[in-house]
Amino acid sequence: MRIIGLDLGTKTLGISMSDFTETVATTYKTINYSDLNVLLNELKSILEEHKVLEVVLGLPKNMNNTLGPAAERSLEFGKLIEDNLNIKVIYQDERLSTKQANSYMLMADMSRKKRKEKVDSLAANIILQSYLDRKKRGI
Repeated sequence: MRIIGLDLGTKTLGISMSDFTETVATTYKTINYSDLNVLLNELKSILEEHKVLEVVLGLPKNMNNTLGPAAERSLEFGKLIEDNLNIKVIYQDERLSTKQANSYMLMADMSRKKRKEKVDSLAANIILQSYLDRKKRGI
């Protein structure tokens, strides 16, 4: 069984997936969306195809640990997932994950166009790997 990580943006959803041992996260894909119902259907097929047990959704807290509009959007999306797809959603603090993803890609000398295509799935990967590392340490 697997765990997936999600990074919800206003127009895209970055997705990463764990290996079967729940040790290593790997980027999976980015979905462009304009309708949450269509997004939920795509997500449902991914969950079924890969036999996913848990969803780890990035929670973009403010630097002072408060919840802003982006965090509220993630919480609402997490509730939609739980209510419609019948799967547990775990929230993972994702402060600076997109900035970290961009830094990794800059260090790899990736072009601006490729960075734009990959940033959401890499941010999802950072979110999921953080969760997997915490889980392994029992935190």
